[in-house]
This record gives sequence, structure tokens and C-alpha cells, in this order.
Amino acid sequence: MRAYWYLGYYITCTISSQHHPESLDCTATGETLKRKEVYFLKAKRQRGKPSKAMMFVLQKTLRPACAIRKMHNSAVEVLRHPAPEDTVTASFGKFISEVNSQHLSSVVLHRSKRMVLDNIGVGLIGSTTEVFEMALQHCQRMYGPDNISSVYGRGGVKLSPTLAAFVNGVATHSMDFDDTWHPATHPSGAVLPAVLALSDMMPANNKPSGLDFLLAFNVGIEIQGRLMRFSNEAHNIPRRFHPPSVVGTMGSAAACARLLSLDPSQCSHALAIAASLAGAPMANAATQSKPLHIGNAARLGLEAALLASRGLEASPLVLDAVAGVAGFNAFYEDYVPQPLESPNENGHMFLLEEQDMGFKRFPAHLGMHWVADAAASVHKLLVGLGPGKVSSADVQDILLRVPQSKYINRPLPESEHEARHSFQFNACSALLDGEVTVQSFTPAAIDRPELHALLSRVRMEHPHDNPANFNIMYGEVQVTLVGGDILKGRCDTFYGHWRNPLTNESLRKKFTNNAEVVLPSEKVERLIEVVEELDRLGDCRALLSQLQ
Repeated sequence: MRAYWYLGYYITCTISSQHHPESLDCTATGETLKRKEVYFLKAKRQRGKPSKAMMFVLQKTLRPACAIRKMHNSAVEVLRHPAPEDTVTASFGKFISEVNSQHLSSVVLHRSKRMVLDNIGVGLIGSTTEVFEMALQHCQRMYGPDNISSVYGRGGVKLSPTLAAFVNGVATHSMDFDDTWHPATHPSGAVLPAVLALSDMMPANNKPSGLDFLLAFNVGIEIQGRLMRFSNEAHNIPRRFHPPSVVGTMGSAAACARLLSLDPSQCSHALAIAASLAGAPMANAATQSKPLHIGNAARLGLEAALLASRGLEASPLVLDAVAGVAGFNAFYEDYVPQPLESPNENGHMFLLEEQDMGFKRFPAHLGMHWVADAAASVHKLLVGLGPGKVSSADVQDILLRVPQSKYINRPLPESEHEARHSFQFNACSALLDGEVTVQSFTPAAIDRPELHALLSRVRMEHPHDNPANFNIMYGEVQVTLVGGDILKGRCDTFYGHWRNPLTNESLRKKFTNNAEVVLPSEKVERLIEVVEELDRLGDCRALLSQLQ
């Protein structure tokens, strides 16, 4: 391969090993040159001014190319590759880079601070689980010490930022106690551990302000919501990929890119890198590996942003729908992306302002909250009829009318993780005890003979008007007693759902109960105060110092 410049064109020449005249090919803006014209180029380069005859031959060959030279530099390239500013991917990168704290409304600030508080609480109680302990020991033993970022509930224990994001993400989802949004995903658990770890990494004299911290967090939540709204499939209870492992990784990358103040191009590359690190199958739901999905989303999103900050590049079209080449649409079969408008043009309304968050009252899959509340209402009726408690001997049949979803249909769960993903278990627990709590998933509670007797009497129906969609599903429990009486309970919107959100008092009570498992009461109270005033703090050190 040889190259020559002439009339502003870069002309490449390829000659085969046989050196036959017909095997010489030269290209200048798509035009093929004859061998004698290439020799002319060589002559010009070696001997100076060409002859008039030779000039005529070359001009005749290049005339069509000269006529479209400007087109070649603009329109032709646009046809081949859309201008960066016209792509969906570039629009997301520009949004992440340009959005600022002025775009955060009072509603978004209030709701996001509730999310931060709740997520820290479930992370702290999650740091007591076996899954978290295995993940922490793995990181400590397999990687060299790197005392930078804090670990939930472990005073004096620090890891590298990416490993801290990983183990804190695992803690957050180890009990399936973290928040849930619509379309269905757990948005905070993939973002908050990454933003906390990155904040720990920053120099003491250059920590992000509380408002910058919240901005980054909200950017991570926003990107997840926008991506999921490009797919109708994403609105339903998932069947293929666990959503936090997909959009959560993208959200983590976006949040960290914002906190690092990356430019639009770097932000786009961070998302594209994250897409290569995303995805986990639903087959691992109800196992010890499911919490790894959140841990990896936090960790790998942070890594994607850090790699982009070093100049690593990836596809500039990863979020665009390109025929024949799967990008982010590999995760959603009906993916139809739309550009994200620049916040500097018409301002920006965050999705969190339109769509509030769902907070769980007990640690289980969100779908369990409908059947638990329906069964709890039947419990009240049974207690009123009997001696003050429910006996399995009085129950002949239990019918659950719930959405059809294979991975949460578990008639006889054998572990706490399966129990958290079982319509049958949660309905029977609430029927027996009147509620489902953290203690409902201990081995002693799972193995109760009375509970197993109720489980053996459960049947399920899947009405056509009850789709697997957290925004419109319902739970119905019908109990037939031995004497023939039939008692029914139904829940259309449980307490904690985004249509019926937890009050601030209830949310703080949940946080306190969770956090006090590992932190002293005074630290728990201080955390509540710090999160409440986070948008007014000059830097976020006050928050970081309270997590161990």
C-alpha cells in the first residue's frame, strides 16, 4: 500500500505481488485511476511539474470527484455515519455532560433524598447477610489492599472504589429490600454505591457538594428510566434479562460520568463501554447470585466511566437502532430509541417528577406485596372469627389470583431467596401471621409446620385482566374454610407503591430499623439529618463518614 497527496486528495495505491499492470488499484474519493495516472503521481512527486498530456488524463479522471469534493466531506459522510450530534447516543452523552443542579426541582430533590436514605438503610442491613460476607471476603482475599472507599457497616474496612461499589451493591440487593420503579427495575442500588465509592475516591479538598452528589445520582436514575421507556417489553415483569444488570449498569456509568465532569463525547463512550459490560439472565433470580447483578451494575458502570475518562472509546451508535448490528437493542426486542433533548434548550423535567418510587415494607420481590396485603386482610377476618390466631386445620383451600410469572411461582421454596420470590410463601406467611417482615425469611420461620400445611393447600389462577405489570396488576386471595365459608381479600395498590407511597415517617422507621442492626442509634439519627440536608452541604464528607 502506497499513498500520495494530490489536489487535496489522499490517494492510496495497492500493487499485487506479481506487479501486473491490471493488479494496480488506486482510489481517490471513490474514483479508480489507471496505472499510467499513478505513474504520473510518482513522476510529480519525484521530478516536479507534470506534462500537459499527463495533467489532462488525471483531470479527466478526477473531474467527477472534484465536482463532489464538498459533498464528499459532508453529505456523503452523513449518509455513511450520522453526524455525532444527530445520534441518540450523542444526545444522551450531551445531556449527561450538560445537565446541572438547576434542573433539579424541589420534588425531584425530595424524592431522590428519600431514595438515598432508603437505599443506605437496606445496604446496611444487607451487610449482615451471608451473600455479602462471601462477596467481601472474595474481594479482600483475591485483590491487593487499596484503602480508599468505605464498605457498608464495616468500620475500618476499605476497598478500591470499584470493589467497594460492588460489595455495597451486593449488600443493597442481598435481601431484595431495595426500591423498585416503573418500568420495572431497582434503580438506586446500581447507582448509589458507585457514586459513594467515587466520592470517597476524590481528594479531601475536592469532594463533590451535596447538590452535585444528588445531581449525579439523579442523572443515573434518569438514564435508566429513559432507556426503559424505549421498550414495551421493559414495562412488564422481566423474563429474559434482569433489568438492573442492563439499565442499572448504564445508569451507574452515567452518574459517575456526571460526577467526573466528563465531556459529551466521553459520556457517550462511558455508556457504550457500559453496554459491553451489561446483562444477567433471569435464571439467577431467587438465588444467591441475584445480588451480584446489582453489585456488578454499580461496579462496572463506575469502571466504564473511569475508562472513558482515560480516553477509551466505544461505539458512537450503541443506543441507536442500527439495522443488522445489535447495540443496546440486544437487550430489548422492541427497542425504539429517541434522542434526549439538551437540558439547555428548553430545560428538563426528570422522570422522577412524573413517576414516584416504590418502597418495600418487607424484603421480597415487589409482586409479593400485593398478595401479602390481600392475605393480611383475610387474616384479620379469620382472627375475628376464631380464637385470635389462624390455624391451618381450619383452612381447606387457598386460591391466589395473580399475574403469570414463572420465576415467582414457587410452591415450596427451599431457601430464603426462593421464599422472597414465591407468591405462595408470602401469601401464606401473611395469612398465618397477619404480616410479612424481615423475620419471615429466617430458617426457623420458613420451616414452620403450620406454614407448610398452608402451602400444601394453595392453588393459583392467572386472570386475563391481571397482567405481569407492576403498574396495573393486582393480588387476590380466596380462602375456603373447612366449614365451607369463603373469605376474600384483594389488593390493587399496596402501601409503599408509587401510587400510595410511604409517608416520611414510615420511611424513616424502615430506615431506622434497618440501620440500627449495624450502627449505633446516634449515628442512625445523624444519617437521617445529613441526607435531609444533603442538597445544602458544601461537600458530601458528612455523609461518607457516617456509613461505617
